[in-house]
Amino acid sequence: MKEFSFVELKAATRSFKSDLLLGEGGFGKVYKGWLDHNTLAPAKPGSGFVVAVKKLKPESVQGLQEWQSEINFLGRVSHPNLVKLLGYCCDEGFLLVYEFMPRGSLENHLFGRNASREPLSWDTRIKIAIGAARGLAFLHTSEKQVIYRDFKASNILLDGDYNAKISDFGLAKSGPSGEDSHVTTRIMGTFGYAAPEYMATGHLYVKSDVYGFGVVLLEMLTGLRALDTKRPNGQQNLVEWIKPSLSDKRNLKTIMDSKIKGQYSSKEALKVAQLTLKCLQNDPKNRPSMEDVLDTLEGIQGIIKHRMKASKKQRTKLAAMNNFQQPRNEM
Repeated sequence: MKEFSFVELKAATRSFKSDLLLGEGGFGKVYKGWLDHNTLAPAKPGSGFVVAVKKLKPESVQGLQEWQSEINFLGRVSHPNLVKLLGYCCDEGFLLVYEFMPRGSLENHLFGRNASREPLSWDTRIKIAIGAARGLAFLHTSEKQVIYRDFKASNILLDGDYNAKISDFGLAKSGPSGEDSHVTTRIMGTFGYAAPEYMATGHLYVKSDVYGFGVVLLEMLTGLRALDTKRPNGQQNLVEWIKPSLSDKRNLKTIMDSKIKGQYSSKEALKVAQLTLKCLQNDPKNRPSMEDVLDTLEGIQGIIKHRMKASKKQRTKLAAMNNFQQPRNEM
């Protein structure tokens, strides 16, 4: 991991040009930049490779803690489903440099301006869920266990092929040590995604992440945000509103995202709904591990691939029959 100077990152982002702004949050802003492939020196736009540069607000104490947390966790782990941290800067401000994810966040694809025009297909949603599950399972089973703590759609970024990578380790915590089942910490994270036991007590379990994963699965199933104050009373919290319907086969059709109608079999939808319900259990002990979640999702992906293959075969067969039945011109 490289230590960059502020001057280098200023040059890479064209002095943090406003039209290179990729996004912003409480921590600060993220800009697009260019670096040379070999030397990692600043490069001209269009040459070298694209990176994302996160520039923290100078006055943010929380931002500084999150900056340190990112370096501590992403600096020592590497996995295809975690966003790669390429370097950092701590002169004239605190900055982080990541690989660039061209398709942006899952949140944007589900709820952004183009979500209705170009909705994510059913099989792509499952692919994204599998990638994110792999990333979380890796964190939970690594030698030094990590609890991610802030799993949500905006923190799942997508590469050009819709492979999911988990980003933003600012709130990550080391897992419990010895015989402990949880770590006790100040309540942070995002309301609507955070597990009930964590919100109530500050007790953070590995399976608190599994709850957050369940919320994201629910968003992918329904196409609705975890929290939305514009919805009528009783429907603003997605989990509270939809959870009772997940175990009801007949109700399932009514809660599925209308943008993917006709793309899934009822068997596939039911299996994802059942998995979502398991992840959203109130007692963390009753939730599956992320490894079990991953196994289930890969099984569902197998069913989807088999169905799509059979469907393609059927179409080819029908096309061949149609060609055969076409009347031939008489000589």
